[in-house]
Amino acid sequence: LMYVYPANFPLDVLDVIIQNPRICRYIDMPVQHCSDEVLRSMRRGMTRRATEDLIDRIRQRVPGIALRTTLIVGYPNETVANFEELLDFIEKVEFDRLGVFTYSQEENTVAQLLGDPIPAGEKEHRRRRVMELQKQISQKKNESLIGTTLPVLIDRKEGEIFVGRTERDAPEIDNEVFIDTAASLETGNFYYAKVVDAVEYDLFASIIKPGS
Repeated sequence: LMYVYPANFPLDVLDVIIQNPRICRYIDMPVQHCSDEVLRSMRRGMTRRATEDLIDRIRQRVPGIALRTTLIVGYPNETVANFEELLDFIEKVEFDRLGVFTYSQEENTVAQLLGDPIPAGEKEHRRRRVMELQKQISQKKNESLIGTTLPVLIDRKEGEIFVGRTERDAPEIDNEVFIDTAASLETGNFYYAKVVDAVEYDLFASIIKPGS
């Protein structure tokens, strides 16, 4: 499920995910920020506490679900304290997947009236700090998968290596699984693969048996 906004999140969809194995246990929920001040200015209709409570409910109802989010740093009224709060939030929540953008002005938006007071260099500095923290979180989560067996969808072949994804990975934006095998795998098919190694954003695996 992509672009599922946290305000008025439809909790009944979690029961559908649990009951239907054809639905990936994956939700992309763009929270944008966690500071109440920034969220209020963005008119997101959420608070940090409400966001954290929602994330807890999702994880309790659907164990093992992958949560992706996107954030914005350098919003016009984002203070240094607001940004440090964002880092604390990321460290506490530990999203499975995370992307971050630097703020840029767009015409005919409410934020346009706030100007663009934060220098581009500072915005980029904040973006790098967020991604450095997320890299550590992703490394830890990926390493915890070593030794487990997961269904993998094969996307393509690069040389002698097959490249695929788990249900926790959206195409082109999330992690990939690299499989070095002499077996003939077919693009578009599922296979069970055992994770043998991991880095920050990728897994390395060996084929166990065909999927279904």
